[in-house]
Order: sequence, then C-alpha cells, then structure tokens
Amino acid sequence: MRYHNITKDDMKNGSGLRTVLWVAGCGHRCPGCHNPITWDAQGGLPFDRAAGEELMEAAGRDYMSGITFSGGDPLYPSNREEIGRLCQALKGRFPDKTIWLYTGYLWEEPAVQQLPWLPLVDVLVDGPFVEALKDNRLHWCGSSNQRIIDVPKSLAAGSAVLWKG
Repeated sequence: MRYHNITKDDMKNGSGLRTVLWVAGCGHRCPGCHNPITWDAQGGLPFDRAAGEELMEAAGRDYMSGITFSGGDPLYPSNREEIGRLCQALKGRFPDKTIWLYTGYLWEEPAVQQLPWLPLVDVLVDGPFVEALKDNRLHWCGSSNQRIIDVPKSLAAGSAVLWKG
C-alpha cells in the first residue's frame, strides 16, 4: 500500500479530533474530486514501518477521538488488506477510539460487504462524489448522495443505518 499523507489533529474528516491516513489508489476517479493526486495507486510513498509507527503515535494521543482512512480510496483493491491490518491493530491497541472510513463504493456492494474486518469500522462514508450534488453545507461528505453509515447498527440490521452522531 502507498499513501500521500498522515494528517494529525484533523477536524474535517469525522467527529472529534482525528488522525487521517490519505491512501493512494482510487478507481472511481470522480469528476470534481478534491484530491485527484491520490488516484494513482503508485503515487505517494510506501506505507512502511515508520509510517505505521507515526500513524499509531498520532492516533494514540489522549485527546484524539480516532482515525479516519481516506484517499484515494481505502477500499481500492491494493489497499484493502493493509487497511484491514491497520484496523485490527488500532482497535487492539486503542479500543475506545473510533475508525471512520471514506469510500466511493456503496455500502451494499461486495467491495464493502465482503470485508472480514468491516465490524472493526465504526462509521463508513459511502458513495462516489457527484459534482452536480456538491453541497458545502454537509458535514463529513462532499455531495448529497453520500451517506454517513453507522457500521455496527447496519451490520445488526442487515441494511444501511445512518449515523446519528
């Protein structure tokens, strides 16, 4: 897996103060995307041991609410395995911190539903960015077609349940 940045103390990509990992690789290539530099799966830097340690250190700060995976797309095929390992490591080390994940896939798609580590994610923001539906008034998503999904409640219900905060 490759990545572009680890943002610390972020307030724009999920509730509370968060650490954000911006991964490389996205096949959706949404027109109007705010981060097209992350589309190339070979772009950015290799996610190595030092990057993993930096991510854990930042996420582990007492005042940090959790971590957000964005990009690119954390569910781009070459990212899924490593994102799963990171979710396991983060929940194992920081069980009270939340994990948010942004993806251009829909909740109902196999790319999401078949993830063995999906129960480790707290909130999933799904759907491609649609420029014609862009709405700057929305919290935590860029276009009105995107949903902020409560993963534990959705898994229990068998269908997408919107996150209430």
